[in-house]
Amino acid sequence: MINNPYDHYKKMQVETASQGRLIIMLYDGVLKNLRNAQQCITHKDINGAHRLLMKAQDIIKELNITLNMNAGEIAQNLRNLYLYMLQRLVEANVTKDTDKIAEVIDLLSTLKEAWDSVILKNKSVVAP
Repeated sequence: MINNPYDHYKKMQVETASQGRLIIMLYDGVLKNLRNAQQCITHKDINGAHRLLMKAQDIIKELNITLNMNAGEIAQNLRNLYLYMLQRLVEANVTKDTDKIAEVIDLLSTLKEAWDSVILKNKSVVAP
C-alpha cells in the first residue's frame, strides 16, 4: 500500500505509460542519477556517488535487456552503445571521474532527444 501521494502518482504514471514513454522515463531517471553522481563527486560524497552510479548502471542494463533484437541493426547498435556506457560508468565509479560520467550523459541525452522526437510524432511507437 502506497501512503505517499507522490509515490502513488509515480506508480500510476508507470503503469499507464506507453512503451515509448517508459523508455523516456528510464532515460530521465538515468540522467538524473548521473548528474547527481557528478555533484556527489564534486562534494566528495564517495558513497553517494557510488550508489547513484550503480543505480544508473541498473537502468542502462534494463534498457539493454529490453531491446527488441528483432529490430535489426538499430537494436544491435543500441546494445553496443549501452555496453560501452556501462563500461565507462564502471571506470567512472572506480576512479570517480566526472568526465567519464559527462561522456555518458552526452550519449544518453542524444538518445533521449531522438526518443522525444519519435514519441511526439507517434504516440504508439514500439521500441527496438
